[in-house]
Amino acid sequence: MLYRIQDIHYSYANQVPALNGISLEIEPGSRVALIGSNGSGKSTLLKILDGLYLPQSGSLEFDGTKMTEDKLMEESFSFAFRRRVGLLFQDPEVQLFSPTVWDEIVFGPLQLQWNRDELRDKAEKILKQFGLEELRDRTPHRLSGGEKKKVALASVLIIEPEVLLLDEPTASLDPRSQSVLLELLHDWGHESKTTITSTHDLTILQEICDRVYVMEEGKIVHEGTPQQILENEQLLQQTNLIHQHTHKHQEVEHRHAHTHDFHGHPHDHE
Repeated sequence: MLYRIQDIHYSYANQVPALNGISLEIEPGSRVALIGSNGSGKSTLLKILDGLYLPQSGSLEFDGTKMTEDKLMEESFSFAFRRRVGLLFQDPEVQLFSPTVWDEIVFGPLQLQWNRDELRDKAEKILKQFGLEELRDRTPHRLSGGEKKKVALASVLIIEPEVLLLDEPTASLDPRSQSVLLELLHDWGHESKTTITSTHDLTILQEICDRVYVMEEGKIVHEGTPQQILENEQLLQQTNLIHQHTHKHQEVEHRHAHTHDFHGHPHDHE
């Protein structure tokens, strides 16, 4: 088992509970999505899976090893873990700190002691893949929101982690960049790598995952295949992922679930 999570709880300093008894097992090669409205605990769970936070109660294991503060302080374990697991933050401003786009993309591999010639070739390839060639010498913080997201994503993907944690990956991306990302995630799955994606974009579920976990108030309240979740309109309304919207045609009012367009989800008119 890649991740084994047992009854974990986590609250922030102001005593607001973010996770409230999460139990979850994720096998190697899984493609998993975490969905839920803002404040449901998705981002906190991803940060715990990345070892940035540790559960305040309960237990977390990665590949058979219990994740503790002492374990993460061990240089050999920490180095191996960071090589295997990569996290894309929801806000790229949190992730970007280097003086240029090029420096940002090569920073991680340099810390992992990559061969410089291999790194140069790989960095050039990923710049082209994300359409960032002309931005290579620009300061990341002066880029647009979508450009920052692409740089942050490229800086994670370049190390080719076995486990890719993505927090709202399509936010701020233009359609071309979204398409590139979805193709990469598709290829990742075929390479038996693990992807765990936090999103409220229902349009991408069937492309990015095989299993969906629905979160509400720090708990997992439902799970299923993408198709099963997308067809469960009552669940999506309950968890504020869709809402009822009223249209008036002449003298007749019609109410239906307002959501993103996605295949296979019926609109029930009343």
